Amino acid sequence: MAKHLFTSESVSEGHPDKIADQISDAVLDAILEQDPKARVACETYVKTGMVMVGGEITTSAWVDIEEITRNTIREIGYVNSEMGFDAN
Repeated sequence: MAKHLFTSESVSEGHPDKIADQISDAVLDAILEQDPKARVACETYVKTGMVMVGGEITTSAWVDIEEITRNTIREIGYVNSEMGFDAN
C-alpha cells in the first residue's frame, strides 16, 4: 500500500497573502463590472511598505489599479505608517 503525505498551509488575518488576495480580487471585480468578458490573471505581491500588482489583463475597461489597491488596504485597516504598512 502506497503512503501519501498531505500538507496544507493556513495563514491568519492580516498576513500578506490575504492582503494580496483581496487586492487582486478588487481589481478583478472592478474590471468585470465594466467588461464582463474580460480575462484577468492578476497577481499581487506584498511586503513591508510595498505592493506590486502585475499579470495579464485583456479588457476594454479602464480601472485605476493604484486607487483600488490603496482603497483595499485602507478598508483592511492599514491606515497608519507605524504599523509598517499603510494605504498612504
